[in-house]
Amino acid sequence: MIRRPLSLATRLIVLMALVLMVGAAGLVALAGAYARLAADEAYDRLLAGAAFQIAGSIEIVDGVAGVDPPVSAFETLALAQDDRVFYAVIGPDGALLTGEEALARLIGPGPSGGLETANLVHRGVAVRAVAIGRALSDAQIQGQAQVVVAQTTLARERLAQDLTVKAVVIVAALSALALASMALAVRFALSPLKRLEAVLRERGPTALHPITLATPKEITPLVGALNQFTGRLAEHLSATHRFIADAAHQLRTPIAALAGQVDLLAHDGDEGRRRHHLQRIEERTAQLSRLTTQLLNHAMVIHRAGTATLDRLDITDLAGRVLASAIPLSDDRDIEIAFHPPAQPALVAGDAVSLGEALGNLIHNALKHGVERRLSVAVLVDPASVTIQVIDDGPGIPVDQFEALLEPFRSRGGGFGLGLAIANEVAESHGGSLSVAQVESGFAVQLRLPHAPTRGQEAVP
Repeated sequence: MIRRPLSLATRLIVLMALVLMVGAAGLVALAGAYARLAADEAYDRLLAGAAFQIAGSIEIVDGVAGVDPPVSAFETLALAQDDRVFYAVIGPDGALLTGEEALARLIGPGPSGGLETANLVHRGVAVRAVAIGRALSDAQIQGQAQVVVAQTTLARERLAQDLTVKAVVIVAALSALALASMALAVRFALSPLKRLEAVLRERGPTALHPITLATPKEITPLVGALNQFTGRLAEHLSATHRFIADAAHQLRTPIAALAGQVDLLAHDGDEGRRRHHLQRIEERTAQLSRLTTQLLNHAMVIHRAGTATLDRLDITDLAGRVLASAIPLSDDRDIEIAFHPPAQPALVAGDAVSLGEALGNLIHNALKHGVERRLSVAVLVDPASVTIQVIDDGPGIPVDQFEALLEPFRSRGGGFGLGLAIANEVAESHGGSLSVAQVESGFAVQLRLPHAPTRGQEAVP
């Protein structure tokens, strides 16, 4: 079962959703870290306030340091009902004045007037501790007292969790809103494709004119490619229609003539006239066979012009083989045949089948309409192109008539007018040209082709 691919809109939305998810996850992580920092900062201020109040209550009486922690120092901390508070006050001589001495040993003395915070474990539970130092100056006592206040972390963790949950809700809401907005934006941005689809659906099967719909520049190359495709398709369909019409027209006459000769043969009792009718039937049959062959070859050339892959080949070898196979063994004329290969390889990018057909038609035309005693094929190589010349010693074709003979069924001398048309179409499909010229040895029909691209370059069909 073939899986249907995701639409372009769905792919864009899914991709943006993934990006949003990654961004949202990063924001949630940052929000959690910020919530933890905000909770610590808020509760650290409460701990510090309590520590400063206790430090302010340290007094020296009769040379002895003492402390009476004020109740107000613990009232604010008591708002966190599930948390426990621990404290310790160490005198300048290192003796415990009040509180838990074990707590004081967990954190070093803070600087005078300064603040030291730390996450500790006291009595098996996690606590956040604040330590401050207070310098004492008296005639009998000199030194620094240390005050440590610690609180369990349940309240601050709940605060951090609450801030994080609220941030997650906000991020999720904003992400959903952003995703919905982007989905609408994607649908709107892809609306030109919907319009293009509607234009294509409204077209009939024979509507191959270019698309003139105004589109964004990102879709313009697609529309251009569609127009190029429909243009090529229109050309092929036009050529096919012309071929069908020409074939129907050209086959009708010889078939009718052949039918007439058969009818005469069937009803004529004179032996001499019967032999004459039989001879005419043989001639009409040969003519029809030749015409059918040329029509099929013409159709093959039209098809391969747009579909065949151009290979890198040496036209010299192909021309020699075509010349050898195109000379009829039944020709009773004394014709001098010559082949003149070049001194260097004549490499072209071409379809060997189509080029062979073109050369065969040129040689056949020369034998039928031009050759008197000599026929030669020469391959010439120059810096710009490779030229195959089919040269005969006949009267040739006037230059002003040659262009007209390149049209199908514009015959000369009793032919069908397809030979030159086939050769011309092959030349044009290979980026070359067909021309005539008077050369030293006679009249030449010239098939000119561009050189094959060097290795690493792409051949252009």
